Amino acid sequence: MDNIIRIAVQKKGRLSDDSLKLIKECGIKFNNGAGKLKASSTNFPIEFLFLRDDDIPGYVQDGVADIGIVGGNEAEEKDKDVEIIKKLGFSKCRLSLAIDKNQPYNGVADFEGKSLATSYPKILGDFLKSQNVSAEVNEISGSVEIAPSIGLAYGICDIVSSGSTLMSNGLKEVEVIYKSEAVLLSNKDLSKEKKAILDKLIFRIESVQAAKSNKYILLNAPTDSLDRIIEILPGMKSPTVMPLANDGWSSVHSVIQEDDFWQIIEDLKSAGAEGILVVPIEKMIL
Repeated sequence: MDNIIRIAVQKKGRLSDDSLKLIKECGIKFNNGAGKLKASSTNFPIEFLFLRDDDIPGYVQDGVADIGIVGGNEAEEKDKDVEIIKKLGFSKCRLSLAIDKNQPYNGVADFEGKSLATSYPKILGDFLKSQNVSAEVNEISGSVEIAPSIGLAYGICDIVSSGSTLMSNGLKEVEVIYKSEAVLLSNKDLSKEKKAILDKLIFRIESVQAAKSNKYILLNAPTDSLDRIIEILPGMKSPTVMPLANDGWSSVHSVIQEDDFWQIIEDLKSAGAEGILVVPIEKMIL
């Protein structure tokens, strides 16, 4: 059916929760009751398939799903013939090498001739090759962290978020080899109609992302300080400036990026700005 697009989403877990939250923030309504493997939107031409995350790249390649949301680490490891359309900015983690906390570490060359346990043999193998290190890679699933303590491997390569799991198993993180976040995948052979639906979805996603990374700011400033204020607040094009009832004062409205927020606020106060009001943006159409 070319009048709808099918999206594969992890059926449970944090990646699933964050993926569905993003879709809902895009104004797309659907009912994903407990245990459901399929769902349809009531106001957008999209159907949901709830799958295991490591199956999603293959389903997208084979056309069972047209698009999918999955961790970048899974997309890289499965190495399917799909297109990564967009990085989504959530479910961030890293794939790292770890060894016994009591072992010294001098660099990647320490793994030469050693054995490593991992659930990501492709990513690890590519990294070792790039470093000209020859090591034995043992693919295992489940609790990779236990491998060094039972003598299965000298070190491990696994997903790390806070590092607490490594510490509780007597390991230390020594090398980050891959940084991951959720990505939007697409089948490479979408019809013209499905591509049009995907473009509409991407437009909504980008509007949501832009809103999250920017803040709307309103302030009062002495009119004779406007040149300096405007220099600090370029906005998307230029700030909006309106005269206040009090002579010699103006109201300035603009948009600032979250990353620069505190430095800009300090600069504005130094330039004479008062009554600064910062408001979150729900959607931002660029």
